[in-house]
Amino acid sequence: MSRLPFYLIVGLLLVAGIAASVHRHIQFEIPWLPGEQRQVWEVEAVINFNAQGGPVEVNLALPTHQTGYRVLTENTASSGYGLAYQGDERGRRAQWTIRNAAGNQQLYYSVQMLVSPEARAPIQAPPQLTSSPWERPYDTAATQLIERAWARSANNMTFARELIRDINGEAQGENARLLLTQEAPSALIVRLLNQADVQAREVSGLLLEDGRRRQPLTTWIQVFDETAETWSIFNPVTGEQGRPENLLLWEMGGRAVLEVQGGTNSRVSFSMMTHHQPASAAVRNHHSDDTLLNFSIHSLPLEEQALFQTILLIPIGALVVVFLRVLVGIKTSGTFMPVLIALAFIQTSLLTGLIGFLLVVAVGLVIRSYLSHLNLLLVARVSAVIITVIAIISIFSVLAYRMGLNAGLTITFFPMIILSWTIERMSILWEEEGPKQVLIQGGGSLLTAVIAFLAMNNSLVRHITFNFLGVQLILMALILLLGNYTGYRLLELRRFKPITEDEQTR
Repeated sequence: MSRLPFYLIVGLLLVAGIAASVHRHIQFEIPWLPGEQRQVWEVEAVINFNAQGGPVEVNLALPTHQTGYRVLTENTASSGYGLAYQGDERGRRAQWTIRNAAGNQQLYYSVQMLVSPEARAPIQAPPQLTSSPWERPYDTAATQLIERAWARSANNMTFARELIRDINGEAQGENARLLLTQEAPSALIVRLLNQADVQAREVSGLLLEDGRRRQPLTTWIQVFDETAETWSIFNPVTGEQGRPENLLLWEMGGRAVLEVQGGTNSRVSFSMMTHHQPASAAVRNHHSDDTLLNFSIHSLPLEEQALFQTILLIPIGALVVVFLRVLVGIKTSGTFMPVLIALAFIQTSLLTGLIGFLLVVAVGLVIRSYLSHLNLLLVARVSAVIITVIAIISIFSVLAYRMGLNAGLTITFFPMIILSWTIERMSILWEEEGPKQVLIQGGGSLLTAVIAFLAMNNSLVRHITFNFLGVQLILMALILLLGNYTGYRLLELRRFKPITEDEQTR
Protein backbone atom coordinates (compact mmCIF):
# COMPACT_ATOMS: atom_id res chain seq x y z
CA MET A 1 0.00 0.00 0.00
CA SER A 2 1.34 3.41 -0.96
CA ARG A 3 2.47 5.62 1.93
CA LEU A 4 2.15 8.78 -0.16
CA PRO A 5 -1.20 9.91 1.36
CA PHE A 6 0.28 9.45 4.85
CA TYR A 7 3.30 11.61 4.10
CA LEU A 8 1.09 14.20 2.40
CA ILE A 9 -1.02 14.46 5.57
CA VAL A 10 2.10 14.78 7.71
CA GLY A 11 3.52 17.42 5.37
CA LEU A 12 0.27 19.41 5.39
CA LEU A 13 0.16 19.33 9.20
CA LEU A 14 3.75 20.56 9.41
CA VAL A 15 3.22 23.34 6.87
CA ALA A 16 -0.07 24.45 8.43
CA GLY A 17 1.39 24.46 11.95
CA ILE A 18 4.52 26.37 10.98
CA ALA A 19 2.58 28.85 8.83
CA ALA A 20 0.03 29.53 11.59
CA SER A 21 2.77 30.09 14.16
CA VAL A 22 4.83 32.37 11.91
CA HIS A 23 1.69 34.33 10.99
CA ARG A 24 0.87 34.97 14.65
CA HIS A 25 4.45 36.04 15.32
CA ILE A 26 4.58 38.49 12.40
CA GLN A 27 1.01 39.74 12.18
CA PHE A 28 0.16 39.94 15.88
CA GLU A 29 3.71 40.34 17.24
CA ILE A 30 3.57 37.35 19.57
CA PRO A 31 7.18 36.90 20.80
CA TRP A 32 8.99 33.58 20.36
CA LEU A 33 10.66 33.87 23.77
CA PRO A 34 8.80 34.33 27.08
CA GLY A 35 11.13 36.97 28.55
CA GLU A 36 10.99 39.60 25.78
CA GLN A 37 10.25 43.18 26.87
CA ARG A 38 8.40 45.90 24.94
CA GLN A 39 8.54 49.66 25.39
CA VAL A 40 5.21 51.28 26.23
CA TRP A 41 4.46 55.00 26.35
CA GLU A 42 1.76 56.30 28.69
CA VAL A 43 0.36 59.60 27.50
CA GLU A 44 -2.19 61.66 29.43
CA ALA A 45 -4.17 64.50 27.89
CA VAL A 46 -5.71 67.10 30.23
CA ILE A 47 -8.49 69.30 28.86
CA ASN A 48 -9.23 72.56 30.65
CA PHE A 49 -12.02 75.04 29.83
CA ASN A 50 -14.55 77.32 31.47
CA ALA A 51 -18.14 76.13 31.15
CA GLN A 52 -20.81 78.81 30.68
CA GLY A 53 -23.58 77.28 32.77
CA GLY A 54 -25.36 75.28 30.08
CA PRO A 55 -24.97 72.21 27.88
CA VAL A 56 -21.36 71.34 26.99
CA GLU A 57 -19.97 69.17 24.19
CA VAL A 58 -16.24 68.43 23.99
CA ASN A 59 -14.58 66.65 21.08
CA LEU A 60 -10.95 65.46 21.29
CA ALA A 61 -8.96 63.79 18.52
CA LEU A 62 -7.50 60.41 19.55
CA PRO A 63 -4.43 58.54 18.31
CA THR A 64 -4.80 55.38 16.22
CA HIS A 65 -2.60 52.50 15.13
CA GLN A 66 0.19 54.02 13.06
CA THR A 67 3.68 53.37 11.81
CA GLY A 68 5.78 52.37 14.81
CA TYR A 69 2.99 52.50 17.41
CA ARG A 70 -0.09 50.51 18.43
CA VAL A 71 -2.86 51.49 20.83
CA LEU A 72 -2.94 49.13 23.83
CA THR A 73 -5.40 50.57 26.34
CA GLU A 74 -7.15 53.89 26.86
CA ASN A 75 -9.04 55.35 29.81
CA THR A 76 -10.88 58.55 30.67
CA ALA A 77 -11.80 60.43 33.83
CA SER A 78 -14.77 62.78 33.48
CA SER A 79 -17.08 62.95 36.47
CA GLY A 80 -20.70 63.51 35.45
CA TYR A 81 -20.01 63.56 31.70
CA GLY A 82 -21.31 61.16 29.13
CA LEU A 83 -18.64 59.64 26.88
CA ALA A 84 -18.72 58.14 23.40
CA TYR A 85 -15.95 57.07 21.02
CA GLN A 86 -16.49 57.90 17.37
CA GLY A 87 -14.49 56.86 14.33
CA ASP A 88 -14.54 57.31 10.58
CA GLU A 89 -12.10 57.32 7.69
CA ARG A 90 -10.56 60.55 9.01
CA GLY A 91 -9.68 59.21 12.47
CA ARG A 92 -11.03 58.62 15.97
CA ARG A 93 -12.48 61.11 18.43
CA ALA A 94 -13.80 61.11 21.99
CA GLN A 95 -16.96 63.06 22.71
CA TRP A 96 -17.88 64.22 26.24
CA THR A 97 -21.34 65.67 26.87
CA ILE A 98 -23.18 67.09 29.86
CA ARG A 99 -26.51 68.85 30.23
CA ASN A 100 -25.36 71.57 32.61
CA ALA A 101 -21.87 72.66 33.70
CA ALA A 102 -20.41 75.89 35.03
CA GLY A 103 -16.97 77.11 36.01
CA ASN A 104 -13.58 75.55 35.46
CA GLN A 105 -13.75 72.01 34.03
CA GLN A 106 -11.09 69.33 33.67
CA LEU A 107 -11.34 66.18 31.57
CA TYR A 108 -8.69 63.46 31.39
CA TYR A 109 -7.79 60.98 28.68
CA SER A 110 -4.89 58.50 28.95
CA VAL A 111 -3.60 56.00 26.43
CA GLN A 112 -0.89 53.34 26.36
CA MET A 113 1.01 53.16 23.07
CA LEU A 114 3.12 50.09 22.33
CA VAL A 115 6.35 50.79 20.44
CA SER A 116 6.03 48.35 17.54
CA PRO A 117 8.39 48.54 14.55
CA GLU A 118 6.09 46.17 12.66
CA ALA A 119 3.01 48.38 13.11
CA ARG A 120 1.65 50.10 10.04
CA ALA A 121 -0.88 52.88 9.66
CA PRO A 122 -4.20 51.98 8.04
CA ILE A 123 -4.46 52.84 4.37
CA GLN A 124 -5.98 56.29 3.94
CA ALA A 125 -7.18 57.76 0.69
CA PRO A 126 -5.53 61.09 -0.12
CA PRO A 127 -7.79 64.10 0.53
CA GLN A 128 -9.36 66.01 -2.29
CA LEU A 129 -7.58 69.17 -3.36
CA THR A 130 -9.21 72.21 -1.75
CA SER A 131 -7.49 75.33 -2.91
CA SER A 132 -9.49 78.51 -2.48
CA PRO A 133 -8.66 81.39 -4.86
CA TRP A 134 -6.54 84.32 -3.68
CA GLU A 135 -7.54 87.93 -3.89
CA ARG A 136 -5.26 90.49 -5.50
CA PRO A 137 -2.37 91.03 -4.97
CA TYR A 138 -2.00 87.76 -3.06
CA ASP A 139 -2.74 85.64 -6.13
CA THR A 140 0.34 86.99 -7.93
CA ALA A 141 2.58 86.38 -4.89
CA ALA A 142 1.27 82.83 -4.54
CA THR A 143 1.85 82.04 -8.21
CA GLN A 144 5.39 83.38 -8.11
CA LEU A 145 6.23 81.38 -5.00
CA ILE A 146 4.91 78.18 -6.59
CA GLU A 147 6.77 78.76 -9.87
CA ARG A 148 10.05 79.53 -8.11
CA ALA A 149 9.95 76.39 -5.96
CA TRP A 150 8.69 74.25 -8.88
CA ALA A 151 11.63 75.23 -11.04
CA ARG A 152 14.09 74.02 -8.39
CA SER A 153 12.36 70.68 -7.78
CA ALA A 154 12.20 67.28 -9.47
CA ASN A 155 9.08 65.76 -7.89
CA ASN A 156 6.39 66.47 -5.33
CA MET A 157 8.67 65.72 -2.38
CA THR A 158 11.45 68.08 -3.44
CA PHE A 159 8.86 70.68 -4.44
CA ALA A 160 7.41 70.62 -0.90
CA ARG A 161 10.88 70.93 0.59
CA GLU A 162 11.80 73.96 -1.56
CA LEU A 163 8.45 75.63 -0.91
CA ILE A 164 8.90 75.29 2.87
CA ARG A 165 12.37 76.81 2.65
CA ASP A 166 11.08 79.74 0.61
CA ILE A 167 8.40 80.47 3.21
CA ASN A 168 10.24 79.81 6.47
CA GLY A 169 13.91 79.74 5.48
CA GLU A 170 16.59 82.38 5.22
CA ALA A 171 15.63 82.98 1.57
CA GLN A 172 12.19 84.23 2.57
CA GLY A 173 11.16 86.93 0.14
CA GLU A 174 8.55 89.62 -0.05
CA ASN A 175 5.97 87.29 -1.58
CA ALA A 176 6.23 84.93 1.38
CA ARG A 177 6.02 87.73 3.92
CA LEU A 178 2.96 89.11 2.15
CA LEU A 179 1.13 85.77 2.19
CA LEU A 180 2.04 85.13 5.83
CA THR A 181 -0.10 88.11 6.75
CA GLN A 182 -3.11 86.04 5.59
CA GLU A 183 -2.23 82.51 6.69
CA ALA A 184 -0.21 80.75 9.37
CA PRO A 185 3.00 79.18 7.97
CA SER A 186 1.80 75.55 7.99
CA ALA A 187 -1.62 76.37 6.62
CA LEU A 188 -0.02 78.53 3.91
CA ILE A 189 2.32 75.72 2.84
CA VAL A 190 -0.58 73.24 2.56
CA ARG A 191 -2.67 75.74 0.62
CA LEU A 192 0.10 76.44 -1.88
CA LEU A 193 0.82 72.71 -2.31
CA ASN A 194 -2.83 72.05 -3.05
CA GLN A 195 -2.87 74.97 -5.47
CA ALA A 196 -0.02 73.24 -7.33
CA ASP A 197 -2.08 70.00 -7.46
CA VAL A 198 0.03 68.34 -4.74
CA GLN A 199 -2.06 66.57 -2.12
CA ALA A 200 -1.00 67.68 1.37
CA ARG A 201 -2.47 68.20 4.81
CA GLU A 202 -1.62 69.44 8.30
CA VAL A 203 -1.24 66.85 11.06
CA SER A 204 -0.72 67.26 14.79
CA GLY A 205 1.91 65.21 16.60
CA LEU A 206 3.45 64.80 20.02
CA LEU A 207 7.21 64.53 20.49
CA LEU A 208 7.66 61.81 23.12
CA GLU A 209 10.17 62.55 25.87
CA ASP A 210 10.20 60.57 29.09
CA GLY A 211 8.92 62.48 32.12
CA ARG A 212 7.76 65.60 30.24
CA ARG A 213 4.64 67.42 31.49
CA ARG A 214 2.20 69.92 30.01
CA GLN A 215 3.53 69.59 26.49
CA PRO A 216 1.61 70.98 23.50
CA LEU A 217 1.10 69.30 20.16
CA THR A 218 3.25 70.38 17.23
CA THR A 219 2.16 70.82 13.63
CA TRP A 220 3.66 68.78 10.79
CA ILE A 221 2.92 68.56 7.09
CA GLN A 222 2.13 65.34 5.24
CA VAL A 223 2.60 65.21 1.48
CA PHE A 224 1.25 62.36 -0.61
CA ASP A 225 3.82 60.63 -2.78
CA GLU A 226 1.92 59.36 -5.83
CA THR A 227 4.78 57.15 -7.06
CA ALA A 228 5.09 55.24 -3.77
CA GLU A 229 1.44 55.82 -2.76
CA THR A 230 2.50 56.76 0.77
CA TRP A 231 2.51 59.84 2.97
CA SER A 232 5.76 61.62 3.75
CA ILE A 233 6.18 63.93 6.73
CA PHE A 234 7.93 67.31 6.54
CA ASN A 235 9.04 69.64 9.27
CA PRO A 236 7.15 72.88 8.42
CA VAL A 237 9.98 75.02 9.77
CA THR A 238 13.13 73.42 8.34
CA GLY A 239 11.70 71.49 5.38
CA GLU A 240 13.43 68.33 6.58
CA GLN A 241 11.74 65.21 5.25
CA GLY A 242 11.20 62.14 7.42
CA ARG A 243 9.41 61.24 10.60
CA PRO A 244 11.34 61.45 13.89
CA GLU A 245 11.35 58.17 15.83
CA ASN A 246 9.75 59.80 18.86
CA LEU A 247 6.91 61.48 16.97
CA LEU A 248 3.43 60.18 17.82
CA LEU A 249 0.85 61.46 15.38
CA TRP A 250 -2.26 62.47 17.31
CA GLU A 251 -4.57 63.91 14.64
CA MET A 252 -4.29 63.07 10.94
CA GLY A 253 -7.68 63.95 9.52
CA GLY A 254 -7.19 67.67 8.99
CA ARG A 255 -9.61 68.59 11.78
CA ALA A 256 -9.15 70.52 15.01
CA VAL A 257 -7.58 68.56 17.84
CA LEU A 258 -9.99 70.01 20.43
CA GLU A 259 -13.49 71.40 19.89
CA VAL A 260 -15.56 72.74 22.81
CA GLN A 261 -19.15 73.92 22.55
CA GLY A 262 -20.57 75.65 25.59
CA GLY A 263 -17.21 76.64 27.03
CA THR A 264 -14.42 79.19 26.63
CA ASN A 265 -10.63 79.30 27.05
CA SER A 266 -10.29 75.65 26.09
CA ARG A 267 -6.84 74.09 25.94
CA VAL A 268 -5.28 70.65 26.05
CA SER A 269 -1.84 69.67 27.35
CA PHE A 270 -0.01 66.35 27.43
CA SER A 271 2.17 64.51 29.93
CA MET A 272 4.07 61.34 29.13
CA MET A 273 6.31 58.65 30.56
CA THR A 274 7.69 55.36 29.29
CA HIS A 275 8.23 51.93 30.81
CA HIS A 276 8.89 48.38 29.70
CA GLN A 277 6.61 45.41 30.22
CA PRO A 278 6.64 41.75 29.12
CA ALA A 279 5.78 41.37 25.46
CA SER A 280 3.14 38.74 26.22
CA ALA A 281 1.29 41.15 28.52
CA ALA A 282 1.46 43.89 25.91
CA VAL A 283 0.01 41.58 23.28
CA ARG A 284 -2.83 40.53 25.58
CA ASN A 285 -3.89 44.17 25.76
CA HIS A 286 -3.94 44.47 22.02
CA HIS A 287 -7.10 46.00 20.57
CA SER A 288 -7.12 43.65 17.61
CA ASP A 289 -10.22 41.92 16.30
CA ASP A 290 -10.63 38.21 16.96
CA THR A 291 -10.58 36.69 13.50
CA LEU A 292 -10.00 33.13 12.40
CA LEU A 293 -6.32 33.89 11.80
CA ASN A 294 -6.08 35.53 15.22
CA PHE A 295 -7.66 32.54 16.93
CA SER A 296 -6.08 32.42 20.38
CA ILE A 297 -6.73 31.37 23.96
CA HIS A 298 -6.36 35.05 25.00
CA SER A 299 -9.96 35.67 23.91
CA LEU A 300 -11.23 33.41 26.73
CA PRO A 301 -11.83 34.52 30.34
CA LEU A 302 -8.78 34.29 32.62
CA GLU A 303 -10.08 31.23 34.45
CA GLU A 304 -10.42 29.27 31.21
CA GLN A 305 -7.04 30.58 30.02
CA ALA A 306 -5.36 29.12 33.10
CA LEU A 307 -7.09 25.80 32.47
CA PHE A 308 -6.03 25.64 28.82
CA GLN A 309 -2.48 26.64 29.69
CA THR A 310 -2.19 23.23 31.37
CA ILE A 311 -4.29 21.29 28.86
CA LEU A 312 -2.16 22.44 25.93
CA LEU A 313 0.88 20.86 27.60
CA ILE A 314 -0.59 17.35 27.33
CA PRO A 315 0.50 16.86 23.66
CA ILE A 316 4.08 17.59 24.76
CA GLY A 317 3.83 14.80 27.33
CA ALA A 318 2.23 12.54 24.73
CA LEU A 319 5.14 13.16 22.35
CA VAL A 320 7.60 12.25 25.13
CA VAL A 321 5.71 9.01 25.87
CA VAL A 322 5.58 8.04 22.19
CA PHE A 323 9.29 8.75 21.77
CA LEU A 324 10.35 6.78 24.86
CA ARG A 325 8.08 3.81 24.12
CA VAL A 326 8.51 3.58 20.34
CA LEU A 327 12.16 4.54 19.87
CA VAL A 328 13.76 3.88 23.26
CA GLY A 329 11.58 0.94 24.30
CA ILE A 330 10.80 1.93 27.90
CA LYS A 331 7.91 -0.05 29.35
CA THR A 332 5.27 1.81 31.34
CA SER A 333 2.31 0.80 33.45
CA GLY A 334 -0.48 2.14 31.30
CA THR A 335 0.00 4.01 28.06
CA PHE A 336 -0.45 7.64 29.08
CA MET A 337 -0.52 7.31 32.85
CA PRO A 338 2.94 9.01 33.02
CA VAL A 339 1.50 12.12 31.36
CA LEU A 340 -1.17 12.48 34.04
CA ILE A 341 1.42 11.90 36.76
CA ALA A 342 3.61 14.57 35.14
CA LEU A 343 0.65 16.99 35.27
CA ALA A 344 0.36 16.24 38.99
CA PHE A 345 4.08 16.93 39.38
CA ILE A 346 3.53 20.38 37.82
CA GLN A 347 1.02 21.16 40.57
CA THR A 348 2.98 19.64 43.45
CA SER A 349 6.65 20.19 42.45
CA LEU A 350 8.86 17.30 41.41
CA LEU A 351 10.30 16.20 44.76
CA THR A 352 6.98 16.39 46.63
CA GLY A 353 5.23 14.60 43.80
CA LEU A 354 7.77 11.77 43.69
CA ILE A 355 7.59 11.17 47.43
CA GLY A 356 3.78 11.32 47.43
CA PHE A 357 3.48 9.00 44.43
CA LEU A 358 5.80 6.36 45.95
CA LEU A 359 4.05 6.49 49.34
CA VAL A 360 0.55 6.18 47.91
CA VAL A 361 1.46 3.35 45.51
CA ALA A 362 3.47 1.44 48.14
CA VAL A 363 0.71 1.59 50.77
CA GLY A 364 -1.90 0.87 48.11
CA LEU A 365 -0.06 -2.27 46.98
CA VAL A 366 0.04 -3.58 50.54
CA ILE A 367 -3.70 -3.07 51.00
CA ARG A 368 -4.41 -4.46 47.52
CA SER A 369 -2.51 -7.64 48.37
CA TYR A 370 -4.93 -8.21 51.26
CA LEU A 371 -7.95 -7.54 49.03
CA SER A 372 -6.77 -10.23 46.62
CA HIS A 373 -7.38 -12.86 49.34
CA LEU A 374 -11.03 -11.86 49.58
CA ASN A 375 -11.79 -13.08 46.01
CA LEU A 376 -13.84 -9.99 45.14
CA LEU A 377 -15.22 -9.24 41.69
CA LEU A 378 -13.16 -6.81 39.57
CA VAL A 379 -15.55 -3.85 39.84
CA ALA A 380 -15.86 -4.19 43.61
CA ARG A 381 -12.12 -4.68 44.04
CA VAL A 382 -11.21 -1.59 41.97
CA SER A 383 -13.84 0.46 43.81
CA ALA A 384 -12.33 -0.63 47.12
CA VAL A 385 -8.89 0.41 45.84
CA ILE A 386 -10.24 3.83 44.84
CA ILE A 387 -11.68 4.38 48.32
CA THR A 388 -8.41 3.19 49.80
CA VAL A 389 -6.39 5.66 47.68
CA ILE A 390 -8.66 8.51 48.76
CA ALA A 391 -8.23 7.51 52.39
CA ILE A 392 -4.43 7.28 52.01
CA ILE A 393 -4.22 10.72 50.41
CA SER A 394 -6.48 12.20 53.10
CA ILE A 395 -4.39 10.69 55.91
CA PHE A 396 -1.10 11.86 54.38
CA SER A 397 -2.50 15.37 53.88
CA VAL A 398 -3.64 15.63 57.49
CA LEU A 399 -0.32 14.28 58.80
CA ALA A 400 1.62 16.72 56.59
CA TYR A 401 -0.46 19.63 57.86
CA ARG A 402 0.01 18.60 61.49
CA MET A 403 3.77 18.34 60.95
CA GLY A 404 3.89 21.77 59.30
CA LEU A 405 4.71 20.36 55.85
CA ASN A 406 2.45 22.48 53.67
CA ALA A 407 3.95 20.98 50.51
CA GLY A 408 2.35 17.66 51.49
CA LEU A 409 -1.11 19.16 51.02
CA THR A 410 -0.55 19.32 47.27
CA ILE A 411 -0.69 15.51 47.07
CA THR A 412 -4.42 15.92 46.46
CA PHE A 413 -3.62 16.94 42.89
CA PHE A 414 -2.81 13.33 41.99
CA PRO A 415 -5.42 11.70 39.70
CA MET A 416 -7.00 9.24 42.13
CA ILE A 417 -8.68 7.01 39.54
CA ILE A 418 -5.42 6.67 37.61
CA LEU A 419 -3.52 5.84 40.82
CA SER A 420 -6.12 3.21 41.67
CA TRP A 421 -5.83 1.52 38.28
CA THR A 422 -2.04 1.73 38.52
CA ILE A 423 -2.10 -0.08 41.87
CA GLU A 424 -4.52 -2.67 40.50
CA ARG A 425 -2.43 -3.27 37.36
CA MET A 426 0.84 -3.52 39.32
CA SER A 427 -0.74 -5.94 41.78
CA ILE A 428 -1.92 -8.24 38.98
CA LEU A 429 1.50 -7.95 37.31
CA TRP A 430 3.15 -8.92 40.63
CA GLU A 431 0.98 -12.03 40.90
CA GLU A 432 1.48 -13.08 37.26
CA GLU A 433 5.09 -12.14 36.44
CA GLY A 434 6.74 -11.32 39.74
CA PRO A 435 8.20 -8.21 41.39
CA LYS A 436 10.86 -7.72 38.70
CA GLN A 437 8.31 -6.69 36.07
CA VAL A 438 6.62 -4.44 38.62
CA LEU A 439 9.89 -2.63 39.18
CA ILE A 440 10.60 -2.43 35.42
CA GLN A 441 7.20 -1.04 34.47
CA GLY A 442 6.82 1.06 37.60
CA GLY A 443 10.30 2.50 37.24
CA GLY A 444 9.71 3.10 33.52
CA SER A 445 6.47 4.91 34.29
CA LEU A 446 8.15 7.06 36.91
CA LEU A 447 11.12 7.83 34.63
CA THR A 448 8.78 8.73 31.76
CA ALA A 449 6.70 10.94 34.06
CA VAL A 450 9.81 12.79 35.24
CA ILE A 451 11.05 13.38 31.66
CA ALA A 452 7.57 14.50 30.59
CA PHE A 453 7.44 16.85 33.59
CA LEU A 454 10.79 18.42 32.67
CA ALA A 455 9.60 18.95 29.09
CA MET A 456 6.14 20.27 30.03
CA ASN A 457 7.31 22.53 32.87
CA ASN A 458 9.87 24.35 30.72
CA SER A 459 9.03 28.08 30.50
CA LEU A 460 9.77 28.22 26.76
CA VAL A 461 7.56 25.19 26.06
CA ARG A 462 4.70 26.63 28.12
CA HIS A 463 5.00 29.96 26.28
CA ILE A 464 5.08 28.38 22.81
CA THR A 465 2.20 25.95 23.37
CA PHE A 466 -0.04 28.61 24.92
CA ASN A 467 0.56 31.39 22.40
CA PHE A 468 0.98 29.41 19.17
CA LEU A 469 -1.84 26.92 18.64
CA GLY A 470 -0.26 25.90 15.34
CA VAL A 471 2.32 24.00 17.42
CA GLN A 472 -0.38 21.41 18.13
CA LEU A 473 -0.44 20.53 14.41
CA ILE A 474 3.35 20.19 14.42
CA LEU A 475 3.17 17.85 17.43
CA MET A 476 0.50 15.80 15.65
CA ALA A 477 2.75 15.44 12.60
CA LEU A 478 5.73 14.34 14.74
CA ILE A 479 3.62 11.78 16.61
CA LEU A 480 2.33 10.36 13.30
CA LEU A 481 5.91 10.05 12.04
CA LEU A 482 6.98 8.27 15.24
CA GLY A 483 3.96 6.00 14.98
CA ASN A 484 5.13 4.92 11.54
CA TYR A 485 8.43 3.60 12.93
CA THR A 486 8.73 -0.21 12.94
CA GLY A 487 12.46 -0.69 13.52
CA TYR A 488 14.37 -1.81 16.58
CA ARG A 489 14.08 0.03 19.84
CA LEU A 490 17.26 1.26 21.49
CA LEU A 491 16.87 -1.01 24.52
CA GLU A 492 16.46 -4.00 22.21
CA LEU A 493 19.89 -3.51 20.66
CA ARG A 494 21.51 -5.07 23.74
CA ARG A 495 20.34 -8.44 22.44
CA PHE A 496 22.96 -8.14 19.73
CA LYS A 497 25.79 -7.42 22.16
CA PRO A 498 26.98 -11.12 22.30
CA ILE A 499 27.24 -11.17 18.49
CA THR A 500 29.46 -8.08 18.43
CA GLU A 501 31.62 -9.50 21.22
CA ASP A 502 32.10 -12.75 19.25
CA GLU A 503 33.10 -10.78 16.15
CA GLN A 504 35.65 -8.79 18.14
CA THR A 505 37.27 -11.94 19.58
CA ARG A 506 37.75 -13.50 16.17
